[in-house]
Amino acid sequence: MSRPTLEVADIVRTAGNRFWEKHKSHLAWLHRKVLDAIVRCRTAALGGHRDQCVSCGHQAISYNSCRNRHCPKCQGNARAKWLAARSAELLPVPYFHIVFTLPHELSALILQNKRLLYDLLFRTSAASLLELARDPKHLGADIGFLGVLHTWGQNLQHHPHVHYIVPAGGLALDGSRWIDSSRRFFLPVEALSQVFRGKFCEELRQLFEQNRLQFHNSVQQLASPGGFSHLLWQIGQKDWVVYAKPPFGGAEHVLNYLARYTHRVAISNHRLVAFENDRVSFRWRDYAHGGKKKVMTVSADEFLRRFLLHVLPKGLVRIRHFGLFTNRKRGAMLSRCRDLLSAQCANNPDATTHLTCPVCAGPMFVIERLTSSQLYFQLALTMPPPQSCRVDSS
Repeated sequence: MSRPTLEVADIVRTAGNRFWEKHKSHLAWLHRKVLDAIVRCRTAALGGHRDQCVSCGHQAISYNSCRNRHCPKCQGNARAKWLAARSAELLPVPYFHIVFTLPHELSALILQNKRLLYDLLFRTSAASLLELARDPKHLGADIGFLGVLHTWGQNLQHHPHVHYIVPAGGLALDGSRWIDSSRRFFLPVEALSQVFRGKFCEELRQLFEQNRLQFHNSVQQLASPGGFSHLLWQIGQKDWVVYAKPPFGGAEHVLNYLARYTHRVAISNHRLVAFENDRVSFRWRDYAHGGKKKVMTVSADEFLRRFLLHVLPKGLVRIRHFGLFTNRKRGAMLSRCRDLLSAQCANNPDATTHLTCPVCAGPMFVIERLTSSQLYFQLALTMPPPQSCRVDSS
């Protein structure tokens, strides 16, 4: 994919400080850290390295990445390494894609309680899948799956939901055999929706009774028992959205499918169209009207406000495994599933990524680490400009 002509970093570099000074009383230091990381990413400020092609000897300097998980430029390499590690964990069965979405009435409360309520979204949606899958009326099996948290919609507004990638089947409850699900249908989404709503609302009520929730500004009225009960009644009347996409192929298709979701950030640089007169235009899909492609234009201030809505609390894990595939038992359970499916464990591919030589397309390797001072000194000596668009392989 070609390098975009406009980046989120360009918007932050121009309008970030003004935005911070205007809104810093409502922001956390973590937001400042994200803005600074995006501006410094793949610039001389973070240092770099000299790479040399093993085939033709061509040398080039690359700037280091910031590795911040909210940075649009840092996710490609992280995604490639993560997917390579996961490839050995795939089973030779079709996979389903199931999405659980929270109602928009909870958005303001969630933004003030991100750690608690994103975790609650994961726990209750995963528990709903596990419970219905064990029910003999449905699959009657123990299942394992992977979940990825997304907090945004295409227009960058707050839209918390979790994507699950689920093998089409599971282990019999006594572990004696593999049970295939229907190739067309995994679990009834209406039943999943009802169970999910019940579990989430009940645990949300418990958090309120334990005084673990925060209520500020626009949600202060929810701090009273009456106000909170009304919220629970309101969301309890809604049909919560659970969407199951049609199944896609086996292991050969899953990695490409996962790549769309695992390390995505709120907006990629390639969706940006223009930044003129302090206004940002970006592409988006209007799913309320058939997924029609549109261009939205907002002020730089509003763009940055929306972008920072999706900064996650430090340490919050946004890619999680559940059921059979939890970290402590994933290896043993995958081996058991493969035995029952008569499949061999896939070879774990080399997760290392290398730069490609622009002259001969050979692999390039790091031969020297460079500090920011060294880079600035060499730039002052009019060396050729570093290839800042390169993926950092360090």
